[in-house]
Amino acid sequence: MRLSGGGTLGYCLNVHPTQSFAEVRAALLGPVREIKRRLCPDRPFGVGLRLSAEAASEAGVAAELAAIFDGEGFAAFTMNGFPYGRFHGAPVKEAVYEPDWTTAERVAYSLSLAETMAALVPPGGFATISTVPGGYAPRVTGREAAVADGLLQAVAGLVRLEQSTGRTVALALEPEPWCLLDSTADAVTFFRAHLFTDAAARRLGALAGLTADEAAAALPRHLGLCLDVCHMAVNFEEPVETLAALAAAGIPIHKVQLSAALRIERADAVARERLAAFRDAVYLHQTVARAADGTAAGRLRRFVDLPQALESPGGEDEEWRVHFHVPVFAEPEPPLDSTSGALEGVLAIHRGRPVAPHLEVETYTWDVLPAEACGAGAMSVVDGIERELRWVLERLS
Repeated sequence: MRLSGGGTLGYCLNVHPTQSFAEVRAALLGPVREIKRRLCPDRPFGVGLRLSAEAASEAGVAAELAAIFDGEGFAAFTMNGFPYGRFHGAPVKEAVYEPDWTTAERVAYSLSLAETMAALVPPGGFATISTVPGGYAPRVTGREAAVADGLLQAVAGLVRLEQSTGRTVALALEPEPWCLLDSTADAVTFFRAHLFTDAAARRLGALAGLTADEAAAALPRHLGLCLDVCHMAVNFEEPVETLAALAAAGIPIHKVQLSAALRIERADAVARERLAAFRDAVYLHQTVARAADGTAAGRLRRFVDLPQALESPGGEDEEWRVHFHVPVFAEPEPPLDSTSGALEGVLAIHRGRPVAPHLEVETYTWDVLPAEACGAGAMSVVDGIERELRWVLERLS
């Protein structure tokens, strides 16, 4: 949906099974069609695509998507290029970060998605692809130079795509706990050390046939961040400070994923018992705990998944934030809570000064969500997505 203040709003197809292109087609002609009918039957409806590597490799994908989008009145603007393989119905956990940005597979996959997006947006159009923030930290820490080079190879491909099609596609790295780019501070450090440098400009220039000055200008046009508000909140980052830090570093936010995390104010026995219902075998639910220690930031403890946090001793006075995407409108029963306040803060800022051109609701956890614990009742995924989009639109009005 085009927003009155500029930019496009949609929701991410990763909430639906999208491993094969048949599943993508079924999602577009089923739930997406119905949500558009309810929200904007007479106007274009923004769809955040998601194609697995399997689906993207099928013949004729771009042409069929173009026909569906034209026939249904959908607007192409962004794609989730983070999960390479299966994302529903089987354990994902840390495998979601594979292949990482040190591999040729990640570069090739991302460029194939970019070619599809270039076929869907109009001449002169702009599209974004959110992607893995380097890789899973335990596997790629110490290999930052290789990650940066993979990104520069992809950007070179995006430059050539822009030259040949007249469409601009940007990659948007999505900081996430336990990744190489875990936080905003990590992103700033990585860009300054490995991308916003004379050496990176020369490397991109050599790859894309540009002068160093042309390469330095092309890099932020084709590479920036996807700010996932859930991830930001899990790290106890505040919207104003986060946006200021990225602006000061000159790192563009190409896309914002509108999402909320699970939160408890005190990790006592009662709260932990309630949190236990959110354990699942599919997704990784990184948990960050903060105890007041007399400083503004407090003392942080980090757990790779919710079960490890629940099994940890002590911490009864800590506040916990859990990487579990809950519906943005959710009002969990105490002692559970959500970080929707952080999302409202980002939307309030965007209402006054656009944060990014692309906004995408991304609650992909409906099939593992203990609905009764989040005030979502027994509503269907279609009802839930409609309610989420209306919640966002109300706050942008």
